[in-house]
Amino acid sequence: MSAGTPIAAAEAVGPLILTIDIGTSSVRALLYDARARLVAGVAAQERYDVRSAADGASEDDPAAALARAERCVDAALAQAGPLAERIGAVALDTLVSNIMAIDAAGRPITPLITYADTRNAADAARLQRELDERAVHQRTGCLLRTSYWPARLAWLRRTQPDLWRAAARWITIGEYIELRLFGAGRVSYSVASWGGLLDRRALTWDAPLLAHLGLAPDQLAPLADVSAPLSGLSGRDSAGRPYAERWPALRDVPWFPAIGDGAAANIGSGCTGPARIALTVGTTGALRVVLNDQSVQKTGRQEDGETGSAERPPSPIEVPAGLWSYRVDGRRALLGGATSEGGNVYAWLRQTLSLGEPEAIERALAAQAADGHGLTVLPFLAGERSPGWAGDVRATIHGLGLNTAPIDILRASLEAVALRFALIAQALFQGQQQAACIASGGALLSSPAWMQIIADALGRPVVASDEREATSRGVALLALESLGAIGAIDDLPAADGAVYQPDPACYPIYQAAIARQRELYERFYAR
Repeated sequence: MSAGTPIAAAEAVGPLILTIDIGTSSVRALLYDARARLVAGVAAQERYDVRSAADGASEDDPAAALARAERCVDAALAQAGPLAERIGAVALDTLVSNIMAIDAAGRPITPLITYADTRNAADAARLQRELDERAVHQRTGCLLRTSYWPARLAWLRRTQPDLWRAAARWITIGEYIELRLFGAGRVSYSVASWGGLLDRRALTWDAPLLAHLGLAPDQLAPLADVSAPLSGLSGRDSAGRPYAERWPALRDVPWFPAIGDGAAANIGSGCTGPARIALTVGTTGALRVVLNDQSVQKTGRQEDGETGSAERPPSPIEVPAGLWSYRVDGRRALLGGATSEGGNVYAWLRQTLSLGEPEAIERALAAQAADGHGLTVLPFLAGERSPGWAGDVRATIHGLGLNTAPIDILRASLEAVALRFALIAQALFQGQQQAACIASGGALLSSPAWMQIIADALGRPVVASDEREATSRGVALLALESLGAIGAIDDLPAADGAVYQPDPACYPIYQAAIARQRELYERFYAR
């Protein structure tokens, strides 16, 4: 049996970890045992669509997001049966970055705005003119672009001044869930780092940015490490029922702060250090590596948002242009690049072009030659993140002719996404030429043809992770480490699957395609 194969309930070793994964298109609740093995028969999922609009909006309803998570926990606990009494902790990951405002009573006064919202493009451009973006990039690990909080907050302050004044605190969905469950909410270093307002060296809110935006630190959530749980359910659900009555098995178990879904995916697929680089393609995509950050030195145990104090030398981790540096936790940095495109490109084209069933699509994709369609695609259906960070750009297909078939458009678009990863890899792989590339994410793992395209475009082997739920497994591992149930997150190796070897003949073809893509990009979108 593969290490990634779910185990029967009778084989589960305690303590068990209930995981909640709040992604861009679904919420899932799963159960893991103390060996980070998925327990069969406990899997609740609810799909949803983020509201998108022509003006660049990308929003969800906070109350609906909370209700979906509640229903998934209900279902998972029911499926677990007697196993529910052996749950030792709850671990959560969420899409990042997201933002919402609450009033003094803790009620949402804005929608939940996602990373894909580009209505703040003008504000991002203004911040780039007003501030030294290079300095901000090195302090926070993030650029001044539409995906991040500085531009988002500047836009809200400019366009909705009454709302700005009414907002008591700016939080994420993870903090909102904690607030409802426990009456208090913290933000982990992981989630905070995705917002672009965290000083990545000091692990405190970045004072110069807060001053420029007109924010006080107490308008943001207290910071906490991922190892600092809350316990003792004290809140009530939307119907007024105490959560302690709704979920008696979880009444007193530790509940760990939410971490970023990308960090969790790295850990869950065994990419816990520089020898294994994670490639994740779900709705969106990312290429990331975990690095131990010796620049962050803290004294004492971090409890419930306490930031501690210690002398901290300058970080040795410089962030390459176009990439970012986030946090896994207080000790581990996450260096990489992300794309707003991934499985969303595949899904949109399959529906729009009426391409048929996945099996037939796979056969047609595999039968096509590399870059043999005559098309050049900029796949920015949701704007661009790494490496150019032009959040307001849109997708372009160049070279269409009467002989262009729908499958040509799909193949060209999937290749285009692969070429974006190749650009990120050029910056990320410096000094790590022997690192393995481990692929996870349902959109990619379900398409062997796409896996081969990416291996050919990167010019290196790509290993399919056999951990089909790498993100959820990652938060389970971090919870087990924090509980002391395991010594370290890499004590339990991840399961690896098929290896896709690059075709040497395809690499130069895709290098030429990258040059065409770059030329088209610069023609339309060069700043």
